[in-house]
Amino acid sequence: MQRIPCVLMRGGTSKGPVFLDWDLPTAIEARDELLLNLMGSGHELEIDGIGGGSPQTSKVAIVSPSLHPDADVDYLFVQVMVSQRRVDSAPNCGNMLCAVGPFAIEQGLVKGTPDRTRVRIRNVNTGTFINADVYTPDAKVSYEGDTAIDGVPGTAAPVQLTFLDAAGSKTGKLFPTGNTQDVIDGIAVTCIDMAMPMVLIEASQLGKRGDESPAELDADKDFLRRLESLRLQAGRAMGLGDVSDKVIPKPVLVSPAKAGGTIQVRYFMPHNCHRALAITGSIGLATACVVEGSIVAQMLGGISTPRLEAVRIEHPSGGIDVVLSYTGVNGETIQASVVRTARRLFSGYVYATDSQRLAG
Repeated sequence: MQRIPCVLMRGGTSKGPVFLDWDLPTAIEARDELLLNLMGSGHELEIDGIGGGSPQTSKVAIVSPSLHPDADVDYLFVQVMVSQRRVDSAPNCGNMLCAVGPFAIEQGLVKGTPDRTRVRIRNVNTGTFINADVYTPDAKVSYEGDTAIDGVPGTAAPVQLTFLDAAGSKTGKLFPTGNTQDVIDGIAVTCIDMAMPMVLIEASQLGKRGDESPAELDADKDFLRRLESLRLQAGRAMGLGDVSDKVIPKPVLVSPAKAGGTIQVRYFMPHNCHRALAITGSIGLATACVVEGSIVAQMLGGISTPRLEAVRIEHPSGGIDVVLSYTGVNGETIQASVVRTARRLFSGYVYATDSQRLAG
C-alpha cells in the first residue's frame, strides 16, 4: 500500500485532508484517481476512505510554494464526489481555504511572525488572490481562541480572509450574462460570479418559504429537478457550457431575513443543500446585496446610500457576517472579508491501495 503524508483539517464548516503538492502524482489523471481512492469515493458513506460521506467533508486542499510575486503559496481545491467516482477542481472553496494559512505556516512554507501572520494565497482554481491573517502568538500557530462561527461547536482562534480580486473568478465578469437579472423559464434570476459562479433565485418563485431545513429541501425531488434545470440553463447563459458534470454554478435560494440579518439563503452544492453556507458563496451573496438591479437588492428595496459595509447572511446553521469595502475612483471595486476558524485534527499518513484495481 502507498502511504502519503497528510494533515486532516477542519476549515470553517468543511473538513478534509491537506496535502503538499509534491507528495501527490504530478499527472492530473493519476492524482485524481489517487484522491478518489483515499477518500473512498463511489460509496455513500465513503466507508473505505477518509471522506465523511457528505460534500462538506469530502474536500481536498493541495498546497505548494507559489512562484507568483503576489503570493506565498498556491492552493488547489478538489471537490471529491461522494457517491460518484468523480472529482471537480473548477471552483474555489473558502471554508477549506481558511485551513491553508495555518497549514502553510506549520509546514514551514511561510515564516510565522508575532501576534498575526499574513499568508498571501493564490487560488489555482480561479487565479484569484486572498490574504489570510492567522493568529500566531510567539510566531507559532494557535488554534485556541474565543471566536465562534455558526455550524461549528465551541470556539477557536480567528482566521480572517480577504478576497482581493474575486469578481469574475471563472467567467471574467461579475455578471457573466451581461445583465443583473435574467429570466429563465419565466423566473427572474441573477447570475453572478464573485468568488463563486452562482444563480440566485427568490425562494418564493419556486414555491418555497426559504427557511426550510436542508433535509426537507433534499427530500423534494420535483423541486430538485426544477432547480437543476434552472442551473443547467444558467450555466449555458454564463458561458460555462454544459455544466451537468460540474459543480458550478451553484443554485441559491434567497428570501427575507428572519433573525435580524440582511438576507436568508439556502445554498446548494449543487445537488444537496449546504448545512451552512460556503464562504465563497457568502462573498457573492453579500455583493449582490449592494449591486443595483440584482434580485437580492431588489428584494431588499434597492441600494442604500451609503452602501452597506456589513452584511449578515442567515443560513440553516445560523449566520455569517461579511465586511465589504469599496475601492477605485467611484468605489466600483468591491472587496469582501470574513472571519472563520480552523483546526488541525491529525497529521501522519493516509494509505492507498492499488488504484488500478479499485478503478476496475
